[in-house]
This record gives sequence, structure tokens and C-alpha cells, in this order.
Amino acid sequence: MTAAEIEITADLVRDLLKEQHPDLAGLAIREVAGGWGNQMWRLGDELAVRMQRMDPTPELQLKERRWLPVLAPRLPLPVPTPVRFGEPSARFPKHWTVMTWVPGEPLDYSSISRGDHAADTLAGFLRALHVEAPADAPISEDRGDHPMKCTEGFDHFFRSVVPDDLADDVRAVWDDAVAAPEWEGPPLWMHGDLHPANVVVSDGMLSGVIDFGDMFAGDPACDLAAAWVVLPAGATSRFFDVYAQADAGTIRRARGLAALKSLFLMLMGQAGDRGLPGGKPTWGPAGRAALDRVLKGV
Repeated sequence: MTAAEIEITADLVRDLLKEQHPDLAGLAIREVAGGWGNQMWRLGDELAVRMQRMDPTPELQLKERRWLPVLAPRLPLPVPTPVRFGEPSARFPKHWTVMTWVPGEPLDYSSISRGDHAADTLAGFLRALHVEAPADAPISEDRGDHPMKCTEGFDHFFRSVVPDDLADDVRAVWDDAVAAPEWEGPPLWMHGDLHPANVVVSDGMLSGVIDFGDMFAGDPACDLAAAWVVLPAGATSRFFDVYAQADAGTIRRARGLAALKSLFLMLMGQAGDRGLPGGKPTWGPAGRAALDRVLKGV
């Protein structure tokens, strides 16, 4: 039986803690909605247990274990930091990690009411994150490529979810990104998957960033797509002014990648509406709103 076939329950989480970290086993355990590759459980008030579920390998958790303690101290927003490691066992044959809990509500369940503050906050966060990565930093085989290398995925999403009345405009944004120059700088640290389910909001303000399993070193355009995917309408220009490190070519690539991410979110939302495995009903509206911002350039 694989971990994907094992029902992950509060009792299982508590049993694993008793076996490997008994001093934590008495804390309250509550399931957290969301998650696909990993399932999250709140542990007490300040911790969470990240259970490897659908991810076929432990690579994403192992990356977080290795690199988040390096990155977290210099980041201006709270991020989850590993504090204990759970190893595969007869009870649960995959990895799990106890991490710090980042307070707030995921943006796909909430909203940002202070756009200027969010633009400044996200720009400051990415300025701090986007520094040259060391030679042994992870690289990505499926994220961070120039848009010209992502045309197959884009075309699939385009055919699946783009409304006919928006097709020409979406294609124009993508074609412009494909024609943009490549990144010529050193590989920079990337979060790798910034979208509404991976940032948290408190009192209408951006207050934390979660899920660093896709972190890698590469082109900053991947993360800068969040200017459209995460921020509310009207905040993009301020974001890039505060970030102040993106040239015109990088912004063109980022806008195209934001279109790609928006279509992906819409497709996942469509799957959720149909009750398909892995579907995310809350992602569809977030993706559609992001696509509107991409097309308006705001």
C-alpha cells in the first residue's frame, strides 16, 4: 500500500508523533483544507505537520528541509520553517515534516483590500529572495523556463479554458512573452509557485508566503508573474517600481507566465467544479480574475 492509498487522519498523525517526536504528541491536531502533493495538519498553535501524499518522491519536502532554514532569516514575511523531521516507517512509508505555522488565510479563500501595501510587501519580499543562488541550489525541470519553451503547456490550457472573445488578446500577450529576450543574469533564488493558494492574508494585507516545495534557482520572471496573479488590480505598476530590478524583457516574460499561470488556475478550478480528483474550486475564480489583470496590464 502506498501513502497515497493510506487515509491520513488525525489519529495517524498523532501515532507518528508518538513514535518519532513524542514531546509533540499531546498538542491539538486539526486538518487544514487544501493541499494535494502534501497534506497539512495544524499542530497546536505554532506548528504544522506536512505529510507527503501524492508527490511521488520526497524531493519537494527535502528541498524545504535543506534550504528554508537558509532563506527564512533574510525574508521580510513569515514563511514555514522546518523544526522536526519525520522519516518513512512501517506505519507511513513517506516523509513528513513538522514546520512553523504561518498565520493567515490563503488568498484563494480571502482577498487583499490594501493594494499599495500588498505591492510594497510582495516587492520587498521578492527583492530579498531574488539573490544569486549558490552552485548547489536546486534547479527545476518543469518551471522557470523561458515562455518559448512552454508553448505546449500554454496551448493545452488555451484550448481548454480561454473564452472565444478573449482568445486573440491572450494569444497576443503570450506571443509577446515568447518573443522577449532570455534571462542573461545569474540564477536567482525563486519561490517557484506563487499563486493565491500559496500566499496568506491577514486583515486584508499580504502576511505570509507558504509552500516552497518548488523552489529553484533561475529566471526571476517566474516569480514576478505574481504581480498579476496575486496582487489586486491597479497594483502592478507600483510593484515593479518598488521591486526596481526588472528590465522590460523580464516584465514581458513575467506577464506571459502570468497568463500561463492564470489559465492553469482556471483549468484546476474547472476540474474542481466537476468534482474531479485534484481539482480546486477556489482556483477558478482566482485564475479568471488574474487573467483579466494580465489582459489589462494592471
